[in-house]
Formats: sequence, C-alpha cells, structure tokens
Amino acid sequence: MKITRSYFFCLVPALTLSATLCAQDIVIQASSNPLAGKTNSLQQAWLLARESRQSSPGKKITIVLHPGTYYLDSTLVLTPADNNTTWRSDGNGLVTISGGKKVLVKWTPWKNGIYKASLDVSFAFDQLYINDVQQVRARYPNYDSSASHYNGTAADAISSERVKTWQHPVGGYIHALHRAEWGGYHYRITGVNADGTLQLEGGYQNNRQMGMHDKYRFVENIFEELDAPREWYYNKDTKTLYYKPAAGVNLQTATVVVSRLPQLIVLKGNAAHPVSNVSFEGIRFAHSAPTFMDTREPLLRSDWAIYRGGAVLLDGTRDCSIRDCEFDHNGGNAVFVSNYNRHANISACHIHDAGGSGICFVGNPDAVRSPLFEYNQSPVFANTDTARGPKSPNYPDSCVAYNNLIYRTGRIEKQTAGVEISMAMEITVSHNTIYDLPRAGINVSEGTWGGHLITFNDVFNTVLETGDHGAFNSWGRDRWWYPDRHEMDSMATAYPWMVQQDAIKTNVLCNNRFRCDHGWDIDLDDGSSNYRIYNNVCLNGGLKLREGFHRIVENNIILNNSFHPHVWFENSHDVFRHNIVSSSYKPIGIKYWGDEIDYNLFPDKAAITTPTDAHSLAGDPLFMAPAAGDYRVKAGSPALQVGFENFPMDQFGVVSPSLKALAKKALLPVLHQEATNISSLITWRGAKVKNIETLGERSATGLPDNKGAYFVAVPAGFPYGLQTGDVLLQVGEKRVNNVTEMIKAFVFYGDKKVKLIVFRNQQRKNL
Repeated sequence: MKITRSYFFCLVPALTLSATLCAQDIVIQASSNPLAGKTNSLQQAWLLARESRQSSPGKKITIVLHPGTYYLDSTLVLTPADNNTTWRSDGNGLVTISGGKKVLVKWTPWKNGIYKASLDVSFAFDQLYINDVQQVRARYPNYDSSASHYNGTAADAISSERVKTWQHPVGGYIHALHRAEWGGYHYRITGVNADGTLQLEGGYQNNRQMGMHDKYRFVENIFEELDAPREWYYNKDTKTLYYKPAAGVNLQTATVVVSRLPQLIVLKGNAAHPVSNVSFEGIRFAHSAPTFMDTREPLLRSDWAIYRGGAVLLDGTRDCSIRDCEFDHNGGNAVFVSNYNRHANISACHIHDAGGSGICFVGNPDAVRSPLFEYNQSPVFANTDTARGPKSPNYPDSCVAYNNLIYRTGRIEKQTAGVEISMAMEITVSHNTIYDLPRAGINVSEGTWGGHLITFNDVFNTVLETGDHGAFNSWGRDRWWYPDRHEMDSMATAYPWMVQQDAIKTNVLCNNRFRCDHGWDIDLDDGSSNYRIYNNVCLNGGLKLREGFHRIVENNIILNNSFHPHVWFENSHDVFRHNIVSSSYKPIGIKYWGDEIDYNLFPDKAAITTPTDAHSLAGDPLFMAPAAGDYRVKAGSPALQVGFENFPMDQFGVVSPSLKALAKKALLPVLHQEATNISSLITWRGAKVKNIETLGERSATGLPDNKGAYFVAVPAGFPYGLQTGDVLLQVGEKRVNNVTEMIKAFVFYGDKKVKLIVFRNQQRKNL
C-alpha cells in the first residue's frame, strides 16, 4: 500500500514539492512549475526531507530536482540528521544549484559604450554573469585570452604613474605570481601612500614567502580601468553597477547574476558522528564566490596555502558521493574533501573554469605527528614524536576520484591542482582527464601517509603559468626532512627508519600518460619517498627524482627526454630499470646511484654515460604506431631484451562516452633524439663553474630564476668559502648574472676583501 502526502511551498524558481512514502523509501519531488506569487529557496526541500525522516526514521530519501536554476539564500548544511539521502536531477533537463543571486536591473546608457544600473545588495560580490556567461571585472591590462599568464599581465600594473590616474583604488585587487613562479599571491588595496605606492593587505596565499613577481601581475576592480567590452565595475558607495557589453548583447532581456556564496553545499559531521550515504547526482553547481582572500591556511611544508572549502565541501563523512555532476565557473575550489572522510567518491564529473582547484583531499594537521608548516622550519629530533603513522582519524582515507574531466581550474589562484592530496591515505585517482592548468594536474603535498593509487589518468598542458613543477608533482618534506642538506644527510644516515614514519604506505603511479611542456612530466621533488612508478608514458618533460628514498621506477616510456636524478642520498635504495629513455640521463649533484640503475634502453651508445648501466642497451625501440600514440614495441625491439614489457595505450583518461566527447586530446610529440647542449662549463681556479642553463639546474639549486654562477664542483681548500652547489649571486657591489660577470667582478676587485652573496640550501647567504 502506498501513502501519498503533498506539500506546497514557495520556491525560487517556484517549486511544487510532494513527498511520497513507500515501503522502501521516500521520494520528494521538486518541480519548477510556477506557482503564481510564491517565492522560496531550495532549503525547503531539505526541510521537508527532515520532516519526512522524523515521521519515517530509517528510510532512504530521494530528492528529485526538476529542471531549473535553484538560487540558494544561504549555504545548505547537511548533518548526520540527513543521512541516507540522495539529491538528483530527474534527467529531463539541466538542474543548476547556484551560489549566486539573480538580480533585476534597469540599464541606462552612460558613456563610451558603458551602461549603468542601480543595484542595492547586502553583500559584496566579485563575479558577474550575463546570460550565464562570466564577465570581466575592470582590469589592467585588459583581458587577453591568448596571454600566457593571468590572461594578461604588465610590469607597470601598480606603478606610481598608473596609480595617480585612479581616484578611489581602495577595494581594488592585485594578482601576481610568486617571485620564483611557485604559485601566486593576491592583495587587496587599502590605501595610497604619498609617494604613489599602494597600501596592501594579503600576500599570505603562498607558503614559501618571497614576494610578488616584478612582471607577471595585474590589477582589477579599478573604475578607471573599465574600458573594454565585457568589463564591469560595481560602486558599492553609490550602489551602481557599470558594464560595457560585448557586441550583440541585448541588456534589456539579459539575465544578470552576481556571486554570493563561497560554498553551496556542506556535509558536516565528524569521526564519531559522520554524515553517511548522502549523494548528489546529475546536478550542476555554479556561481560560487571567489575565495582567494581566504586562502591562508598553510599545508605543512609544501608551497601551498588553502581555503578549506569548495562549492561542495565534505567534512566528516562516510560513504558519500558526487556523481555525474558539473562544476562550472565557481570562484574557488570545486570539491573539497576535508578532515575525516571515508569512502568518499567523486566520479563522472565535469569540472571546469574554477578559480581554485578541482578536487582536494586534505586532512587535518591534528592527525600529523610533530607537524611543521613552513619550508625553512627544521625539526628538532629530540622533540619529535617518532611514532609511525597518523595520531588521529581526521583525514581522508580510501576515497576515490574516478572518471572526471577536469580542465581550466586555477583561473584565479595559481598554487592549485586538478586533484590535490595532502595529509591523506589510500586515495585512488583513476581514469581522469586533466589539462589546461596553471600548475600540476595531480599534486601530492607530502608523504603523510601514502598508499595512493594514481592510475590510467591522462594529464597534459600543465604548469602553464608557473615554474619548477610537473604534470604530476609531489613533495616529501616530512618529519625526517631538513632544509639544510648537510644536516639532512647526517640525520638520514643516523635515523634512516624515520623516512617511512610518515610515508607509511607506497604510492603507486601506473598506466598514466603525462605531458608537461614547462616542467617535468613526473616530478618527485624535495624528499618524496616510498613510490612505485611503472607503465607510464611521459610525452615530453621527463621524470625527476629529487632527494628521497625507496623509489622504484620501471617499465616507463620517456619520450624526447630522460631521467633526471637530483641530489640523491647515500643508501637511497632507489631503482631505475627496464625503462625506455630518449637521451642520456640528466643528473645533478649525484654522488650515489641507488640500488639499481640498469637494464634500460637508450637511443644510442653515446647516451649511456653512467657507470651503472652495465646491462643497458641502445637502439631504436621500434614503437608500433608512435604517430597515433601507440608506443608499444614490436617483436625484435631491444627494449624487450632489457626486460621492458608492453602495456595498454588506449585506456588513459575518462571512460564515460559523454566526457570522452568533450575532452581535448593530448598533443603527441614528434619523436627526436635530444641534441647535446653546448655548456658554459669552465674551470676557474680549480673549480668547475657554469651558467644556470636548464630547468633542472634551477630546480636543483632552488633558484627563482636563471641568474648566477653555478659552482658544480669545488676542490678542497678553495678560497672565498665557496662550496660545491653554491650559486654566486654578488661580488661586492657587482651583481653576478652569469660566469662572465663573475670573472669581471673578481678582476675589478682584485685582491680586496669583499662580501660575497651566494644561494645555498635554497637561501641567500653572505660570505
């Protein structure tokens, strides 16, 4: 027997709600059929669900949303009282849950093609949508879709000459890259000094403080810069919205939406009382507000700071899922899985044009033993908690990101990723297609606590606006890691077991395809440890292992590049075997060669330059169809003789037909043997010195740019206090940008005692 009860509420858009009680579950229908003169919000569907649950405890509830846009008046917060609930589209049209507010305005011409309208809202907004298309806040330089950084930057964006042309810049924003291009910064203008310089607040969005870049910067929300089509400006004092429409836009019929809420849906529980079995299916989430000024929480000793939230936030959940949803033009992160979560599943989602990251799995520092939060902080061993693994359950564990199409994230914030993992365990990232990003496609911020499976992903067109990074990037600045290399050498020798006290489980990268044209395809940086990397195709940027322990790299194909070992430890136990490389290795600062570096295939014998590859071979790998992206090798390939085994080439990326049809294709390389670089290496007073010429040298030394004289090898008793690995930046008052300038500076000063400035252990140091 079926009992039906109907409930009528006023909704925006006007909704008809009805609850049907069945033996199995309760279905709540939310219809967009208009009810004249009635208004409301989506929260009332939630209230009806709660009422139904009270009368029928233990039943599963399904809230069916019919086509339409549902504008939230406030963030919808679900608690354990909402367990066993599914929110889904009825499948008959687009369902949008919006964090914006639809406003009715009357446009009148102002001047220079600009229109204005009175708009009185009680909240600040940073994004404007006309006919559901995001517009451009008035900025300098003007928006340029083809520009490499921030869609347009200028060194004079905040020059005193330009500032003088602004009458009321307070409330404007500066967006700039980090000085070393390790992410970005954001500042709010709070005033103007007498000399025309700006008073600012902000700059905390990056965890490696070095100040903003002198070139890659732009300013927005300045009235005087409103001069291009699609630009807008809101004067909050006069309650006036100014907008310059593009050709063909009819403002009289256009819908106008402004951003309002930074978070649309929050699932809020904890380890003792999680939100469980709540799912969202077939829903579009849009118009959430930017969060760049709230991105201030540091992620241990990675380069990251975060805003712990997103359009959808899972915080304290179990067995919750987001399936077949679209995240479209949200101002911050799309999905954030925070603190305690078990078996969260984000799958078959279309995530694009987000201001922050796509999907984040981030635990709480209270689960970390002896956490440190800034790169230059050093652990004190006597005070360190040396127990193994996490100390609380407040982290994501056994969660999944599967079959998601993620692109054009990081539109505002630049220290972001398609998928970010930090303070988490056993996260599976599989069959995702990720591209067009300012930094990494997939990033693992530190070794706590590993066990991640990164498999069958297609990641390309990455590190487009930053530097010294990879399509896949990781750090390993865990409890054993010290910013001073000499101290780290001694501690790693004395306490080698500490390496796996945080990195307790092996991370596996297998059967992925990576391409990075501005860094490495796979970049294991700063102590990343306990990895197994196999069956991957690296299309362009090569594979790098810096510092770290217990990395097994085998059966990978590295096209148009090679293996980049940087500053390894003695007894690292690293392994590199059965791989196909396209040129000689690119070692930097290597004294020790791990457990086994052998049985690899090189393009020719001249490329085999290390003493370790005694059993490696050279020759044409005989790829089956490289122009079509099939890099399996034919029978008779010398790769097979060194133990290489073929693996599938047609399973990378998303599997849903609808997402496959939308996804871009990775650019396949034209294969070539890498030409030998003409090096600037010279011998000067017995030391080997050269210019900084490669991304690898810049990364190994930690430099923010290519300036300086790099001391590759320094003999015992060398004068001036210089050491192997130093980069000389200044002699007396003379800047040193290269080896030639170094020699000229020493000639200029002769035998005089002068101050030297070097870059050592990624810090400037006076000698």
